[in-house]
Amino acid sequence: MNQEVTDFIKTLKDPWQGELSTNLRKVVHQAIPDVKERIQYKKPHFLKNGKYAAVISTSKDAVSFTIFNAAALELPEDMFNGPPERKTLKLRKGDTFNSDQLVSLVSQASSSL
Repeated sequence: MNQEVTDFIKTLKDPWQGELSTNLRKVVHQAIPDVKERIQYKKPHFLKNGKYAAVISTSKDAVSFTIFNAAALELPEDMFNGPPERKTLKLRKGDTFNSDQLVSLVSQASSSL
């Protein structure tokens, strides 16, 4: 785990954003055991073999989780937005997500990286 990513999550203003970001980070680590983390463009990025696999970004009222290389994924309807190659899940305060489902999606998307 990259200390910069840990520090990013710790400094989030709202506790719910920190909790969601921590849980999303765990999802990525479960899906990609050898994932590399780094802060880029002021956001935690997750890479496999030097290629983007996922990113967490925060805004005032949401935490967004983007899965890259997502064109071949069969995604639940109305859950993700964005172009075919990268899909974003937007979570707001009080929202939850299915960890097993996300682990599976990230694993599938990153399998060809």
